[in-house]
Amino acid sequence: MSGHLDLIDLKIIESLGENGRLRLSELAEVVALSIPSVSERLDKLQKNGIIRSFTMEVDERQLGFDIQAFVRVRIDSSKHYKSFMEHVLQEDEIMECFSVTGEGSHILKVMTHNTSSLEKFLSRIQSWPGVLETNTSFVLSQLKRTRKISAEIVRNNLQDRQVLITFDEKKSRKV
Repeated sequence: MSGHLDLIDLKIIESLGENGRLRLSELAEVVALSIPSVSERLDKLQKNGIIRSFTMEVDERQLGFDIQAFVRVRIDSSKHYKSFMEHVLQEDEIMECFSVTGEGSHILKVMTHNTSSLEKFLSRIQSWPGVLETNTSFVLSQLKRTRKISAEIVRNNLQDRQVLITFDEKKSRKV
């Protein structure tokens, strides 16, 4: 695979994005290959870091997390960046952290049980060294949440970057 993917690899990625619990036999049927061939491709996709994990999706509200919020944080300078990241990694309420441009330096995706627990959480963040400001937006509803990556979008992107190998190219390389 050495940096190149083909359409079968993309179909494997797309299929697992739809259902990460597909059995090898089912995946082999989807891509019309043998089980050992699919297994080998999966191993290479994992070894090359393209597939990082097989995961599950949880309904947080069913577990009592009624508050989801995005917290935009502004820190005063890059000298506090390392300390900020260490704090982020210690906080269980922080589900995701993004370094961003625009207002603030980071956006945190946060889950808490209620507004009281969110208030305590925000107080902790605001006490971290270098944190100048936070701005919180509550999630009212979620319209889309997916980990699926469309094979069509990936194919177009990789072709633009000339990383995708088509079957015709594979044949011509063997000749």
